[in-house]
Amino acid sequence: MKACIKEALGRAEEARLETIGKHMEQGVEFPCVDGVLIEETVVIGRGTVVEPGVILKGDTVVGENCVLTSGTRLENCRVGSGCVINASQCYDARIGNGVRIGPFSHLRPGCSLADGVRIGDFVELKNSSVGEGTAVAHLTYVGDSDVGSGVNFGCGCVTVNYDGQRKYRCVIGDGAFIGCNVNLIAPVTVGDRAFIAAGSTITDSLQDGDFAIARARQVVRPGLGEEKLKK
Repeated sequence: MKACIKEALGRAEEARLETIGKHMEQGVEFPCVDGVLIEETVVIGRGTVVEPGVILKGDTVVGENCVLTSGTRLENCRVGSGCVINASQCYDARIGNGVRIGPFSHLRPGCSLADGVRIGDFVELKNSSVGEGTAVAHLTYVGDSDVGSGVNFGCGCVTVNYDGQRKYRCVIGDGAFIGCNVNLIAPVTVGDRAFIAAGSTITDSLQDGDFAIARARQVVRPGLGEEKLKK
């Protein structure tokens, strides 16, 4: 039994290295092949760098001159040229040219990113389209949304797409500014160049160029904080 297992592992390793070798012949760079797993169906463009621990599976096509850092996993994805995907997982996604993703981002099925999009650390996208040059920098969830170009998301934003029974979509226009810790309660539309102040929960749609702020009024009671801490 041990001999059979050893033989099977040897064949698997030989096949893995053979696949990597074919990509190297096509101009793909592998600084180290430790932990690299590439299925035979995968296509990788010349000049792309694949670091250790990268997993590429299914109908995945990666363009030229990309960088896939350690910890990246792509399944059934189409990636343009000049992209950097840093320690992130993407499934059934379409990614344009010059896109930067990660670290530690998650693209769930149904996402489409246009050229120049920036998806930062600890961002999750699901079933959403994102327009050219939009930045979703960090700690944000965008689900079931259509996002325009040149949009800026602050830290901690959420598209609240599920009411416990059904899922709804958000639409965000070109050039909109979404401040930190904003909740968009779907279905809601944010017009082009609209501005939403940090900490707002938006339940009504905004027209082009609108400004929205939706916070409870701050109440300050002098000295009460110190009293509570003493207790």
